[in-house]
Amino acid sequence: MWSIVGQKTPFSMLRGNQRATIDNKGRLKIPAGFRADIEDSWGSDFYVTSIIGDSVRIYPLSVWQEIEERLAGIPAFNPTKKKFLDRVSYYGQGSSMDKQGRILIPSLLRESAHMTGEVAVLGKLNYLDVWNDERFRSRLESDPFTDEDEQVISELGV
Repeated sequence: MWSIVGQKTPFSMLRGNQRATIDNKGRLKIPAGFRADIEDSWGSDFYVTSIIGDSVRIYPLSVWQEIEERLAGIPAFNPTKKKFLDRVSYYGQGSSMDKQGRILIPSLLRESAHMTGEVAVLGKLNYLDVWNDERFRSRLESDPFTDEDEQVISELGV
């Protein structure tokens, strides 16, 4: 496999969409299709966060630590760095997957992202993006993929 930055990596890439349910204690059971890849490649420790509170991002801890290392190289007074860290810290929390493959979603983030009932778990290569299913479908409908988007993707070589 090749990582996003072009370096060879032994990690599996997370892709596709699988359904899951948030239980009454606020835990997400990682769908089996993602769980095996995660455990084999990254282990069971995670950083669970969000940028704007509308979805839940589940980063394997090693992936999150790489992000932190890159952020550490940016000056402390950079306003975008501060804005990003404010948000991922506010919503964020470390978590470990239990033996049943469940991860606790922080209560503040569960409330903000409407994490109840059925959710869509989307593979985003090296992290999972979890959405309230109804909210995500509404987002797709209100923000369609345009010809301009297709052109940009083409220019990026995809």
